[in-house]
Amino acid sequence: MNVGYLPVTCHLTCPVTDFATRTSKETRFDSQRFTDFPTVVESIKAGRLDATFLLAPLAMKLREQNVPVKIVYLGHRDGSTVMVHKDSTAKSLRDLRGKTFAIPSKYSNQNLVIHKLMEDQGVKPDEIKFVEMPPPDMPGALAAKAIDAYFVGEPHAARAELDGTGRVLYHAKDIWPGFISCVLVVTEKLINEKPAVVKDLVRGIAESGEWAETHRLDAAKVASPYFRQDEKVVRYVLTQPPDRVSYRMLTPTDEDLSKIREMALKAGVISTPVSMSDLIDRTFIPAEIKSASIEVK
Repeated sequence: MNVGYLPVTCHLTCPVTDFATRTSKETRFDSQRFTDFPTVVESIKAGRLDATFLLAPLAMKLREQNVPVKIVYLGHRDGSTVMVHKDSTAKSLRDLRGKTFAIPSKYSNQNLVIHKLMEDQGVKPDEIKFVEMPPPDMPGALAAKAIDAYFVGEPHAARAELDGTGRVLYHAKDIWPGFISCVLVVTEKLINEKPAVVKDLVRGIAESGEWAETHRLDAAKVASPYFRQDEKVVRYVLTQPPDRVSYRMLTPTDEDLSKIREMALKAGVISTPVSMSDLIDRTFIPAEIKSASIEVK
């Protein structure tokens, strides 16, 4: 079964699960790489994809549009970064007035959180120009000075950092501790027709996250070919500092998702408050999450 992901560490447990199930006698989960979220959404709506990692507010938008998907697990905690050009003198969002700022999608938590931070710092919504951009394109755009800043899931911030073209303005964990960008969603069709497969998928993703948490160097080695990124970049993200991204505490709670929903409503990216019971299904999460048994040569 195919599971969609983008080459960001928010989705790292997807390629790790792909790697882990290559020799599985049960379900074989193949990770399907995308480079942007609109294509993921199109694939879900067309019935070509029954499971994928997705931006949390975008999952809410799909429910609002009566697309029958459920959040069954989180992808990560933290692991997103605000970058500015290395020559920038900016020390806060106030210093980015009149500048161009890239986000992965208007339906991203990066967009919601950065607007909340702007509000906190007294920056008006029209004082920063926002553009949507596929995450892999952001480091190059910053280096070329086509944009002045961006907020994205790793490793696309670390790339600019290691290339010497960008510097960190904020880590997501410093703005919102326990930051959530992406969630694992499955279609209700898959839940109804193949609940055992959904259970196996969630277990695999959960156990891959626990393994990645304690095998960060090996996780970088496994994920980098899927991401088509230099291993040293992924390794840097997973170790510098070690809490830059976390793969624990990934049960989707009503509290976390309600907070995101309220921010999404305020920002106008959704217009109706989708109910948590319509949005979340926690029944497939294992009672005990063990580390996956993965051998990396």
